[in-house]
Amino acid sequence: MSGLPGARTCPGPGEASDLKSPLSAKFREPLTETRFQQLFGDAEQEPELLAEPRWSRLWRRRASACSGPGAWRLLLARLPPLRWLPHYRWRAWLLGDAVAGLTVGIVHVPQGMAFALLTSVPPVFGLYTSFFPVLIYTLLGTGRHLSTGTFAVLSLMTGSAVERLVPEPLSGNLSGIEKEQLDAQRVGAAAAVAFGSGALMLGMFALQLGVLATFLSEPVVKALTSGAALHVLVSQLPSLLGVPLPRQIGCFALFKTLAAVLTALPRSSPAELTISALSLALLVPVKELNVRFRDRLPTPIPGEIAMVLLASVLCFTSSLDTRYNVQIVGLLPGGFPQPLLPSLAELPRILADSLPMALVTFAVSASLASIYADKYSYTIDSNQELLAHGVSNLVSSLFSCFPNSATLATTSLLVDAGGNTQLAGLFSCMVVLSVLLWLGPLFYYLPKAVLACINISSMRQMFFQMRELPQLWRISRVDFAVWMVTWVAVVTLSVDLGLAVGVVFSMMTVVCRTQRVQCLALGLAEGTELYRPLRESHKLLQVPGLCILSYPAPLYFGTRGQFRRVLEWHLGLAEGRKEAPKTDGPPDADAAGAREVVQLASRCRDAGIHLLLAQCNASVLGTLTQAGLLDRVTPEQLFVSVQDAAAHALERLELNGPKTCTVWV
Repeated sequence: MSGLPGARTCPGPGEASDLKSPLSAKFREPLTETRFQQLFGDAEQEPELLAEPRWSRLWRRRASACSGPGAWRLLLARLPPLRWLPHYRWRAWLLGDAVAGLTVGIVHVPQGMAFALLTSVPPVFGLYTSFFPVLIYTLLGTGRHLSTGTFAVLSLMTGSAVERLVPEPLSGNLSGIEKEQLDAQRVGAAAAVAFGSGALMLGMFALQLGVLATFLSEPVVKALTSGAALHVLVSQLPSLLGVPLPRQIGCFALFKTLAAVLTALPRSSPAELTISALSLALLVPVKELNVRFRDRLPTPIPGEIAMVLLASVLCFTSSLDTRYNVQIVGLLPGGFPQPLLPSLAELPRILADSLPMALVTFAVSASLASIYADKYSYTIDSNQELLAHGVSNLVSSLFSCFPNSATLATTSLLVDAGGNTQLAGLFSCMVVLSVLLWLGPLFYYLPKAVLACINISSMRQMFFQMRELPQLWRISRVDFAVWMVTWVAVVTLSVDLGLAVGVVFSMMTVVCRTQRVQCLALGLAEGTELYRPLRESHKLLQVPGLCILSYPAPLYFGTRGQFRRVLEWHLGLAEGRKEAPKTDGPPDADAAGAREVVQLASRCRDAGIHLLLAQCNASVLGTLTQAGLLDRVTPEQLFVSVQDAAAHALERLELNGPKTCTVWV
């Protein structure tokens, strides 16, 4: 974190330049920030706006929504169908949305029941979670190609929380009534986690914190889902083998489960092991065919529903449940559960679980929505996505649903099947609704081992994310390190702790990058007004007595020391420095950076250096204003662009002779 190596880059007033000086070049009248506002803006109101607190500006915007047009604009913003439905192309899009919605709905049925087992609740609650959240997101979401519902990573995290909150008795031998009571308690715990997650996302929406999605970078999200996929695989091994084992939770749960499975391997059920092998032998090739021939197939092959039907028929005709004690789904209750508010007494206990789930929900959903929005040239509103997923989780929890979000597998399936808008979600809901109302008895004899195989096969895309690691290594070693640290933490510790480790490590890399930024000395390209770093070319003009510096990094308490050392090196300032001027402004990070700027101006003035500031954005000017420091930097020192500041400096040099001028960008 030092300046450029070698001699000082800015020539002193008595030094000669090898290149022709552009002092005689003609420039337009240099524009200061004040002059620019007089010509092109409202110079009187601008300082007031800069000094106005953020809460006041937000209040004014909220107050403007109380008018009739404002209320209509707010309604359009909060109910996206009011915007896209009037422009819906019925002939071109309806068939694609119908086919895609029905296809995704068919997948939702077995997948929802399978992910319910990950959540440690009965399978029917996976169907509820595949219905209510999809319906709500259709009304509130901005992602036209996003498919929501059960998500393996969230189901795994919820299952760990449920097992911790409502552990199974050590005896393990429960009567029918005791098993029903245990399931009811676990359903209530899962719904409470969904309620807390939804409430947190609504709070984030109220604070307009959609920008938080940027803190969960792509390497963190991909490493999290890839590591969680390994947890899903290991957690399903007891069901694949027909070995009833208690679920391991907490740190090192993956290795504990592996050890328990290896110990219980001699007690595995041959019947369930055979069912699992046959199911995987069908599901995995069908998944591969759907991926390789996605452009040739009119719709993806519904391998999951075919496997469910075949296994149910086989189990019914062969009486596998009674002859070989194969675990089956059993009766799926028809209709919907009664709306029930989760126990508020449980909320303090589940907030620590709800927060990482809220972050994962928003990060995965926002990143998926952004990918397809960029691909199909439309925009999404990250804050509206917070509202959509917050309401989806909170309202669906009243109907005993567990946490939900957008899913990679069904979103990709919806796009491949020809989906165009959120209307596809309604057709998906129709399929799940028909199962809940009429077709539920068909799944009575479905072996739970088949659901475990569906869980594992749905992890295909998450496992294959590891194939991107070689390319990531070539592009960015830092992102590669973030990916690996997050993945190792998720696998060895747990999903929620791994997420925390990944976010913290990712933020540390951001801080380290700001500490390694170099201050660049700029030179003028002859015959133009373009300034480029001197190290890029030997043909750039460097005027004696003029030093143009660019510091391409945020100036805050973490970088002020680096900023000071670099400027001292470039400008030849003495190491000693005056005490920073005291202010009445807030002692936050921005104020620390503002004080450093004012202190730099004071030291340059004492050293006979004329300091000019160029291209300061509104946030910098606002910080100087709020910190009470703007009067320490005169308006004649603030310029609109580096060209204007350099032109002013050249005029000053021409009038006053060789005296050091510094332009800081």
